[in-house]
Amino acid sequence: MSHYHEPVMAQACVDALVENPNGLYVDATFGGGGHAALILQKLDKGHLYGFDQDTDAAVNAETFSPERFTLIQANFRYIKQYLRFHGVRQVNGIMADFGVSSHQINEAQRGFSTRFEGPLDMRMDQNAPQTAADLLATSSEPELHKILGMYGEVRNARTLAQVLVQARINNKIETTSQLKAILEPLAPRGNSYQYFAQVFQALRIAVNDELKAIQDFLVQASDLLLPDGRLVLLSYHSLEDRLAKNFILKGKFDGSALEKDLYGNSFAPLRPLFRKAQTPEESEVVRNPRARSAKMRVGVKN
Repeated sequence: MSHYHEPVMAQACVDALVENPNGLYVDATFGGGGHAALILQKLDKGHLYGFDQDTDAAVNAETFSPERFTLIQANFRYIKQYLRFHGVRQVNGIMADFGVSSHQINEAQRGFSTRFEGPLDMRMDQNAPQTAADLLATSSEPELHKILGMYGEVRNARTLAQVLVQARINNKIETTSQLKAILEPLAPRGNSYQYFAQVFQALRIAVNDELKAIQDFLVQASDLLLPDGRLVLLSYHSLEDRLAKNFILKGKFDGSALEKDLYGNSFAPLRPLFRKAQTPEESEVVRNPRARSAKMRVGVKN
């Protein structure tokens, strides 16, 4: 399945996740099935549920035994609803890899990558109504400014929003090459690749409502975990990692102080397994450069 996506920090994630080989586990981002295959290797009588909203991922589930694995084709933000449909109310562990799969990046027609010519699609769920091209065509200038600034941390977000609104007057911005041509004059000299990546990231997050989906998922995941159950999270940029870190440490997303009762007991539903985020070994980064920005955080249910 490495042609679809090479799982990042695979063994470290699975070792942190699986404590009970007879338990129930969830791979909330099934993708190519790399993490799922390793989880199943550690299970004895346990069962694994996989979530993925991308219909392409379903092909990768065909080799998994239905007696040990169930694929649920839905966004992980609905994890509690779909698990209850399958009769599951609590589980021993949940993991999620928030990254875009290699398959999605390398498929030019999906429009995720700055490297390929293709339509500005960027939908994780191909049945979703709005593409990145639609978002660029319909968003107001203030909305584009907010998307670019918040989700891409683009420094000249206001100027870029103005330029995009002017550019779409004559022609709808529908392809990756059209967008890059607009971005090129505004990119820092000698650093256009990073600038393109920031803009593409911002649009992708907005199209898929990614950060809100992660928040919805995390709240439900903590409710689903049994005491001492594990929540394993892989993040690839600061926006995702900040949500994961704040939720594991404080049970909230805004970074405000941890709430405690009169006796000093924490209200946080989880406690961190590691003091700091874990990162890939250098050898893995050499083998798989997309792992270089990965951070793994693990929460244990109180």
